[in-house]
Amino acid sequence: MNPDTTEWQQIQPLLRHNEPVGKFTAARMGGIADYLYVTSHDDTQELERVFLATCAENIPIRVIGGGANVLVSDKGVRGLLIVNRSGRVQQEGDILRVGAGVGLLALARYCLQHNLTGFEWAVGVPGTVGGAIVNNAGAHGSDMSQSVQSATVLFGDGTRTIFDHTSLQFQYRSSSLKHKARPFLVLDSVLQFSYAETESIKHHMEEFNAYRKRTQPSGASLGSVFKNPPNDYAGRLIEASGLKGFAIGTAQVSPVHANFFLNTGDTKAQDYRALIETVQQKVFEQFGVALETEIQFLGEWGV
Repeated sequence: MNPDTTEWQQIQPLLRHNEPVGKFTAARMGGIADYLYVTSHDDTQELERVFLATCAENIPIRVIGGGANVLVSDKGVRGLLIVNRSGRVQQEGDILRVGAGVGLLALARYCLQHNLTGFEWAVGVPGTVGGAIVNNAGAHGSDMSQSVQSATVLFGDGTRTIFDHTSLQFQYRSSSLKHKARPFLVLDSVLQFSYAETESIKHHMEEFNAYRKRTQPSGASLGSVFKNPPNDYAGRLIEASGLKGFAIGTAQVSPVHANFFLNTGDTKAQDYRALIETVQQKVFEQFGVALETEIQFLGEWGV
């Protein structure tokens, strides 16, 4: 992989070569990326330049934000992995334009500071706004679909498209973007909230935080591993299958919440994936339910 165009050569100082990926993921697992680009805090122009120059060379690109809900192979990632943590929040009344790299926790705190309600659910949710829109992230009975008016997306050919709420086709933990051919880059989104008293917003956030601390494990994990099947809960099915605390190597089904799998040591991604597949098999054998992963598998997984 040795592209030699001028633009590609010019962006080389911005890229890290043969970089370990694990430290950029929530579960601290994963191999080496051929190229890694970590965005500067606020420079979306540089991000777009890197993205388009790489696309012009037909080099594979994947984008992550906070590194939650992504399991990176021990064999690593071919091409360029972008870690997008850039973006700013611009406010006009109760409407915010938010960069895709803004963290969900940071945005929840911003809303608290500006008396905006509707995003309290995100206070303990890992990840960034871009990924949360693609996957329609949510918690506590709410999700991104309740706030998103539109999202601006840059495609590899340089086309920019604004997807309104209808065209995003939000579903449970999914959107139309999740099924779009890659590469693409969510640049920003327009979100609408409503006003409320600071104490009311703070109260709800504290309640949600307390609930998460009571019911979800601490430690390195990717968040919820499986989507909840219709009219049931993945965690209940896993626990009822006798798998709470079950482990493969140092990858363990959490003893606190069975839909969270922990990296309890120097866990290999292959063990974590083996644990996922074993749990799927056991739950299907016990209940006839095929659990669908909420997390995505990134990198090379072949033999």
